[in-house]
Amino acid sequence: MNRRYRLYQRLLLLSFTLCVIFTQGCATTGLRPTSPLTSDYLSKTPQTKQPIFLTLRNAYKAQDIFVDSIKKDFGEPVGYKVGLTNKRAQRYFGVKEPIRGVLLDWMLMESGATLPYRFGARPRAEGDLLVRVASSKINNAKTPMQALRHIDAVIPFMELPDLVYAKEIKLTAPLIVAANVGARYGVTGPAIRVSPTKRWLRRFRNIEVELFDEEGRLLAKGRSSSLMGNPMRVVLWIKDSLKAEGKELKKGDLISLGSITALVPIRNGMQTISARYTGLEPMKPNSTIEITIRFAD
Repeated sequence: MNRRYRLYQRLLLLSFTLCVIFTQGCATTGLRPTSPLTSDYLSKTPQTKQPIFLTLRNAYKAQDIFVDSIKKDFGEPVGYKVGLTNKRAQRYFGVKEPIRGVLLDWMLMESGATLPYRFGARPRAEGDLLVRVASSKINNAKTPMQALRHIDAVIPFMELPDLVYAKEIKLTAPLIVAANVGARYGVTGPAIRVSPTKRWLRRFRNIEVELFDEEGRLLAKGRSSSLMGNPMRVVLWIKDSLKAEGKELKKGDLISLGSITALVPIRNGMQTISARYTGLEPMKPNSTIEITIRFAD
């Protein structure tokens, strides 16, 4: 009995500590727990509180609490997103590997969807890719080709993330992790069937993405080789990251592979942003696929 009570005390202390570190206090509205970060996220208000020192380990625990608190508004988990997938970003934020967040069902929309300009506290757009897990056997993969054998589709994906924190807050990797790596929305294109071949492995690192506004002006561009050299390395990383916490990828999980282009701020007056993908079609290597998000007042 004493042992069980001590365990309960430790769990209670951990919960309280995360509240203090992550949110500077917790409140309850009805039966639903809230925190300053959760409240600001849901009201699209930049978070202005400067959290005290937060380790990456505690940030992931805080992320679990945060994700659970927004499920009512964004649905159940359908996969993961990966951030800081290039060395320059990792050096800037003082980490040696990427970071991850959780994708929720209602965050994902089809191309042509409409959002308000201010769909987040500090809304952005970026070129990205989704891949879909075909089998839980992916958790045994050791090489990019082995990972590719358990991916059945690649999907054009323009992520619409939220920087969440106010400009005066100095962003750190733990702060980004705690806020679910800025996951907010994203628009998807058609699922393209993937084959476990060397040709597809090469194709994955040579996909070009360009973002344009409604006037056809180029806003940003990049190549998929920026994703750890090859997107399948991102898949291997998130598999290992989850396994370290006793978690696994499962059939049907979607993985957002990271920023291929620079982040583009969403400004009042923007009508659309389109993402153009070149190199995705297996039989038409120079053809393009385009997806679009529309904005309204």
